[in-house]
Amino acid sequence: MSVIIGVDIGTSVTKAVAYDASGRALAGASRPSRLDHLPGGRVEQKLDDVLRTVAEVVRETTSSLPEPPTAVALTGQGDGLWLRDESGRAVRPPISWMDSRASANVARWLEDGTVQEVYGHTGSGMFPGSHAPLLAWLQQHEPQSLDRAAVAGYCVDAVAQHLTGQICMDASDATLPFLRPVDRTYSFEALAACGLSEHAHLFPQPAAPGTVLTLNARGAELLALPQGLPVTAGPYDLPASAIGSGVHEVGDGLLIIGTTLACQVLTDRVQIDPAAEPAGMWLCTPDPSRWLRAMPAMVGTAGLDWVLSMTGTTTSDVDDLLAASPPGARGVTALPFLSGAGERAPFVEPSARGRLDGLSLSHNRADAVRAVCESIGYAARHCFEAAGLSQTLVACGGGTRSHAWAQLFADVLGCPVRIPTETEVGALGAVVVARRSLGEQAAAKSGSGSFRTVLPRPGPRELYEHGYEAYRDELQRAMTQWTRSTDSISNGPSSSAVAPPATAG
Repeated sequence: MSVIIGVDIGTSVTKAVAYDASGRALAGASRPSRLDHLPGGRVEQKLDDVLRTVAEVVRETTSSLPEPPTAVALTGQGDGLWLRDESGRAVRPPISWMDSRASANVARWLEDGTVQEVYGHTGSGMFPGSHAPLLAWLQQHEPQSLDRAAVAGYCVDAVAQHLTGQICMDASDATLPFLRPVDRTYSFEALAACGLSEHAHLFPQPAAPGTVLTLNARGAELLALPQGLPVTAGPYDLPASAIGSGVHEVGDGLLIIGTTLACQVLTDRVQIDPAAEPAGMWLCTPDPSRWLRAMPAMVGTAGLDWVLSMTGTTTSDVDDLLAASPPGARGVTALPFLSGAGERAPFVEPSARGRLDGLSLSHNRADAVRAVCESIGYAARHCFEAAGLSQTLVACGGGTRSHAWAQLFADVLGCPVRIPTETEVGALGAVVVARRSLGEQAAAKSGSGSFRTVLPRPGPRELYEHGYEAYRDELQRAMTQWTRSTDSISNGPSSSAVAPPATAG
């Protein structure tokens, strides 16, 4: 029996699941990861800590199997900046995609047209926690780190290099912001626009689809698995989750209700309009003729975590809280832009901030929670309108554990939402890709095959049509108030704004 362990190295949790050839989960394990929240909007991790979590979950999962797995398939968080030397050692702590130190760079590039120019070359927007602004920040404030680096990579390829001794960057990771998605080569014009041409040597060419690595002695010792065991690295968690969720027809969409609200739609063509809003990205998939039009908003369950902490409640209370406040939250409304880095999809604005409006003494915490949940639903609809959803929608992630919130998304989006019974679709997607790469086509045709479907309800759907229109109007007004000055970004939110706690959903 061919058993492959899928490892999903998330922002806050690393998970491993062993799947047999039919896609049945046999065993699994998880470990929390440490995020260091530092002054100035800095969010970093330690590579050794991430490697520890990978080792622990793989060892625990393997201990529950009758024999060692036949391969290990890696996926995980994207974006951020994982600088390494020739041997794969971190030259500085990896910078998380949640980091906002480079907000001023993005604000300046929005003003002077750099973001728009890069978008015209690659179809990818930028946000403070992506490669370009982070590299520019280091070039100005920490050039010695760039001098010591040999690779400007990401989480998955950093772990893969430690396990195999090889650099294997998946094209999905390399997408933002310098890769041309159609021919999978870097745009040197985009690098030059950002003033980063001298660092072009830090970007390895994306690995060819189907690339298989093998555990070296160091990796074998870390995972307690045989040296030479096959390892695959990527795609990263967004496309891996799409594959694991069974998104396979053009027009199908996936909503990941996780730390971020990741909205993506499968497409068979890349259409880059240089004059369009420079947001989102065209993600490469393992199939060179398919891409994902991705609109990953910055706040998903992190926004829910924030309002729950403010109201003294927990995730176990969500369904009851939503039941205690009717659709429309009795007039309370919200803007969900709680990330210190602002927003990146379906628009880019580093100074975007959240709001709760319409509160009075007659309202209660259930109204506040519902208002935030509804605003996140509206953000998802905004993203899917930009991404071009036209067929089936699948949803996954921690937010789907709330039946009431899943119902809210169906009502706001006005379409059925299919939720896989398999919860770890990222790990499953990585395993599906690994089986294809290893030539096991019969066992790798699709991801999850079992779903529950949430249907929109006519009454709330009509109410949310009006609510969404009001949300877009209020968003437009807020955009005229948000400033792109570096002073406001550096000083953080004003007294009328709110910021999330140092937590991940």
